[in-house]
Amino acid sequence: MDVKLATTRALPLVTEDLGTMDDLVDLVSAGGVLVLSGAGMSTESGIPDYRGPDGTRRVEPMTLGEFTGSSEARRRYWARSYIGWQRFNQARPNSGHEQVTLLQDEGYVGPIITQNVDGLHQQAGARDVVELHGSLDRAVCLTCGEVTSRDGLHERSTEANPGFMEQFAAQAETVGSQWGEQVRPDGDIVVPDSLVESFYPPLCLVCGRDTVKPDVVFFGESVPKPLVDTCFRLVEEAGAVLVLGSSLSVMSGYRFVRHAARSGVPVAIVTRSATRGDADATIRLHAPLGPTLNALVAALGHER
Repeated sequence: MDVKLATTRALPLVTEDLGTMDDLVDLVSAGGVLVLSGAGMSTESGIPDYRGPDGTRRVEPMTLGEFTGSSEARRRYWARSYIGWQRFNQARPNSGHEQVTLLQDEGYVGPIITQNVDGLHQQAGARDVVELHGSLDRAVCLTCGEVTSRDGLHERSTEANPGFMEQFAAQAETVGSQWGEQVRPDGDIVVPDSLVESFYPPLCLVCGRDTVKPDVVFFGESVPKPLVDTCFRLVEEAGAVLVLGSSLSVMSGYRFVRHAARSGVPVAIVTRSATRGDADATIRLHAPLGPTLNALVAALGHER
C-alpha cells in the first residue's frame, strides 16, 4: 500500500484519560517497549510542532509536488530553510529524550521509531533509532542521487549568499517574522519574498542541477516500503508500543498503532491532547511529556 504524508481533518477533542500513571508504569516495567515519537517530543527543545491542540495544522509545509515542480519553489524552500537551519541546528535534546535513552539503557525500551527529522534521540545517546521521515542533516540530489551533509551544503550557501542572514535580521521586525516562533519541525521559517528572490539555491556538486532536496519525506511523498515493512516487524516483535508526542494525524505513523492494536500489542499514548489513535489505545494520558517521563523513570527507580 502506497501511503503518503497528507493533510488530514481536525481531530475530535478528547480530554479524558484512559488508565493511570500506575498503569503506564506497569506496562513499561514489563519491558520490550517500542517507542514511536512525534513532533511533541521536541517542542521542549524549542522546535514547535505543526498542529494546535485540536489537531488543526497551524502552518502548511511545502509538498513534494511543489518542490519538484519548479526552480522557483526550490529557491523559496532553500532561502527559508537556510535561515531556519541556523536555529534548528542549535536545538539540543530535552529531558524527554534523555529519559527515553535511560529507559533504553535500563532495558525497558528497545528500538525507537521517530517521525522527527531532528536527530535529537541520537544526540541524547539513543540506539536503534529508525528515522521514519529521514533526517535534515543530509541532502540528496534528485537528479543523480548524490548525498551530501547539511553542514557542507549550508557552508556553500553562505558563500553563495553573503550578507543574507543580516538582510533577513534587518527585515524581520518589519514583516513580523519572529525567529523563535516561526521555525518549524522541518527547519523552515518565514522569509520575505523580496529576500527569496535574491537567494542563490544550492547546486549539486556532481551534476550541477538545482534539484538538491533535504533527505526527508515531504508531505505528498511516500515513506519507502522496505522501511515501512521494517517498522511493521518491530511492532509485531514488541511487548508494547509507547507513543510519545504524536497526534498520529497522518497515516505514516498511525498505521503502526493500528497494526499494534490488530496484532494484540498494547498501545500507550502520552500527548498533551487528542490523537487519531486514541480509540486504539490501551492507556491514554493527556499530559506534558517531560514531567510524565520524569515521573515514569522515578517510579521505575532509575533516576540519574
